[in-house]
Amino acid sequence: MKTSLREEILDLLEKDKSFRYAVAGYLGVLEILEKLDKLIEEQIKLRKETNKIWIEFQELKKETSEIRQEVLEIRKENQKIWKEIEEIRRENHRIWLELRGIKRENQKIWSEIEGIKKENQKIWLEIKRIEENIESLREDTNRIFRVIDARLTRVEHTLEKLTLDIEEEAREVLRYRLKQMGIKVDLRRLELPGLEIDLYGASEETCVIGEVSVRAGLGVLHRLLRKYEEIKSSYPELLRRRVILVIYTSLALSELVEEAAEKKVWVLKATGDIVEPTWLENSFDRAS
Repeated sequence: MKTSLREEILDLLEKDKSFRYAVAGYLGVLEILEKLDKLIEEQIKLRKETNKIWIEFQELKKETSEIRQEVLEIRKENQKIWKEIEEIRRENHRIWLELRGIKRENQKIWSEIEGIKKENQKIWLEIKRIEENIESLREDTNRIFRVIDARLTRVEHTLEKLTLDIEEEAREVLRYRLKQMGIKVDLRRLELPGLEIDLYGASEETCVIGEVSVRAGLGVLHRLLRKYEEIKSSYPELLRRRVILVIYTSLALSELVEEAAEKKVWVLKATGDIVEPTWLENSFDRAS
């Protein structure tokens, strides 16, 4: 302790100018002892203060260690966070690459769309041209139809006149031929609900049912037979015991001639018989 005190005194004498002056002015034993006591007290206080400081230092050291541990934990957490951030950056980079790819793909799509638009414009122009051509064709067709309609009207009038003429001719020829056969009937056109007969005439025992056609084939024969069946079912009062079915024509097809003979249908023209005349025996009772 003396060594410390000495060192302290020497230290004070060296460093503290006022202390040196005081020692020089009041040098004496008692005063020195008093000074030493004070120094001892100060030293004790300093030791206590040093202990407190040391305790606080230990606490600070402990806190510092804890802080360092916290810092280490934070660093570890930060490292994880940085890893996450790096992963997010890599993911964002992949996303940006995908977005750039999508953008390029969209550019291709828009290019395709533009191409399609241009192609559609060409198509619409072609459609417009076709529509114009169609309209022109329609006008031409309408003109043609008007011409055809006018011609058909003339043909219809001609055919109507020809039909009337041939029906009149048929009535005259048939009337003459029937008269030669000893049958006297008044021939006329017969119109019934849903049924038209070109030639019809009846006496007490005989009735004549006939079709008139410029050109006669199987269709005319079948039509005549259907009308005959319909008369039998719906108008039996028009029939007689003998029924003569006849076709008057200017041109008889070969297919007609054979079947008309089988069906007992008389076929003739102005110059003579094509199929010999015959008749059918009717079993219907007119009174019924």
